[in-house]
Amino acid sequence: MDNSLDSDGKKLRQLILTTVQSAGRGHIGPAFSILEILRALYGHVLIKAPLQPKNLERDVFILSKGHGVLALYVVLAEQGYFDKKELKEFCKFESRLGGHPESGSLPGIEFSTGSLGHGLPVGVGIALAAKLSSLDQKRIYILVGDGELNEGSNWESMLHATKHKLNNLCLIVDYNKMQAFGHSGDVLPMFELGMKLSAFGFTVEEVSGHSIKDLTNILDFPVLGDKPRAVIAHTVKGKGINKLENSKEWHHKAKIQALEIQELLESIK
Repeated sequence: MDNSLDSDGKKLRQLILTTVQSAGRGHIGPAFSILEILRALYGHVLIKAPLQPKNLERDVFILSKGHGVLALYVVLAEQGYFDKKELKEFCKFESRLGGHPESGSLPGIEFSTGSLGHGLPVGVGIALAAKLSSLDQKRIYILVGDGELNEGSNWESMLHATKHKLNNLCLIVDYNKMQAFGHSGDVLPMFELGMKLSAFGFTVEEVSGHSIKDLTNILDFPVLGDKPRAVIAHTVKGKGINKLENSKEWHHKAKIQALEIQELLESIK
């Protein structure tokens, strides 16, 4: 599996850093972790309508780990959901671009997240509603962090997804094995994650979370069978800059100086 960054991956990481510069703070590590997942979804997988973000035929994506929103902002801007110039307003007073995604503030934000463990329950409801509305090919994707799986609401939701045979639902786990307080295995071990998800009735696949090709092949699925899907995406927190990779200090960083941003820009590998 290819984990090297391509030119677009480097460019979007630069855009995340210049976006953070205006606010002097942000969750850079989590954003770098999920960037390729979002690029694969929005660039190659999702049936989407940037100029009609509420089109009923669209696929739905929910960023449950809302603190990674910097990656979502830059990808949505690249896809034409809003003007890229607005990224400079990140976290400013009355800005539409807050530190976590807010539904109704920007086109393309399907649900307000930040409090962890809420995205999957809502996604299960949307997937069931799509079935009841005969929108049989509408797919619902929810991206959670592996640390977020500490929240019991996720596992309750999985039981409901299996009961209702939600084959239009895809849970994506950003499996970087880190969270705010350190290594996920030290905070609350999640042994045999694939086996756990399978035991809850999901079809489970694992993939490199930094390979656009591999992600696209797995995420672009036909709505068939009678099981929900789970994709474990193996990622690196802070992927792309040595100083940030696997660093809990860069989960969230405040009071970031312009010189520090410049050093990070020059360090993207």
